[in-house]
Amino acid sequence: MGLRSPAVDPRRAVPSVDRVVDALSAAPGERLPPAILTQCARDAVDAARAAAGLGAPVDVEAVIADATARSTRLARGLLRRVINATGVIVHTNLGRSPIGSDTFDSARGVATGYSNLEYQLETGDRGSRHAHAGALLARACGAEAGIVVNNNAAAVLLALGALARGREVVVSRGELVEIGGGFRVPEIMAESGCRLVEVGTTNRTRIDDYREQLRMDTALLLKVHASNYRMIGFTESTPVAQLASLGPPVMVDAGSGLLDDTTPWLPHRPAWLHDEPGVRQALDAGAAVVTFSGDKLLGGPQAGIVVGQAELIATIARHPLARAVRADKVTLAELQHVALAYLDGDATTLPLWRMATTPTDTLRSRAAAMAASVPQARVIDIESVVGGGSLPGFTIPSIGVATEVGSVERMLANLRDADVVARAADGCVVADLRTVHPDDDARLGAMLRSARAEP
Repeated sequence: MGLRSPAVDPRRAVPSVDRVVDALSAAPGERLPPAILTQCARDAVDAARAAAGLGAPVDVEAVIADATARSTRLARGLLRRVINATGVIVHTNLGRSPIGSDTFDSARGVATGYSNLEYQLETGDRGSRHAHAGALLARACGAEAGIVVNNNAAAVLLALGALARGREVVVSRGELVEIGGGFRVPEIMAESGCRLVEVGTTNRTRIDDYREQLRMDTALLLKVHASNYRMIGFTESTPVAQLASLGPPVMVDAGSGLLDDTTPWLPHRPAWLHDEPGVRQALDAGAAVVTFSGDKLLGGPQAGIVVGQAELIATIARHPLARAVRADKVTLAELQHVALAYLDGDATTLPLWRMATTPTDTLRSRAAAMAASVPQARVIDIESVVGGGSLPGFTIPSIGVATEVGSVERMLANLRDADVVARAADGCVVADLRTVHPDDDARLGAMLRSARAEP
């Protein structure tokens, strides 16, 4: 009786991790650190070994392909520059307002070396990080003083905690808003330690509603700009000037950060701004403290800014939470440059205002040149939006390139693979040129041509 040969374990055919790593390292494309490639290879090998244990055949090339797909997905998930062809200028998911190269260059020296961040070169004494961007932004909107923190939610939280902790803050029911990311005014107020006092109704709040709730314990009257929605019809709200006449300090969360609603830094005030309130006007009307974003309608990096009466700003800056939410040196250097642009009287040097105010005739010429090189493409009139929770319901006339294609979703996916984000409309893929830098036109045209190809 002959001896039966022992069965060969199919898992022995699974390639080694080192072999898969060698294949990944030799492949063209974006380079990842060896530790990441090793983990991708190990995960692919483990998956193949588990499948082989259940009787599946082992294909070495399939294991390498699996590891390659894992590393590709990881690389694609890393931060990278994309072309925003959506027409949403302050696109929250795409990094909000772009920073101009001159703004970035002005911060480069601060970022790559030492700086006088908290040092007085004149005296050799310790200085304040609020003496640079914060002070300039205050000057730009007519405030006595200002500080910068890491975002507007932090600015609101800090101001309430410093000025009203343990006391009452009166706010209209119609202004208890929620913005993106779950930022809810009542929850921020609770976290700050102040006590919320709601007045009025959702659609109408009069000055008497505030007056009736005033107590010795009233620390602030809070007015919140509903920057991400509009209420129309039977509505009424109490303006800042009336609130300021009641006695307690008025704090305004201006949100979007339009420094001055007369836009003196532009040749003409854009119609799409409609009745967007300005920080300067809130201060002129009697607001003691105003908070707003550093990006959005200010056009700088993500940050939160608090401006107002010097005594109150000093109280806010001394609060322990101020250190936890303070802005870093690069953000401060970039905002310093942004503030100087406003003080210089020409904010069109900032990408936000350059994009928002580019004439449609200019966009149409660019679109015509691009469409001529893309099969089944045509120039169309469309509408852009500011985005970022600013100016809901208001649009900016724009021009786009619309491409007819068999599968809109497939073409959009192909564009995303090429780091281009566009939108769909009326059965076409549409690239809105208002949010595309002219230097990217050639690349966008090439991507539109190649993305049309069916797999």
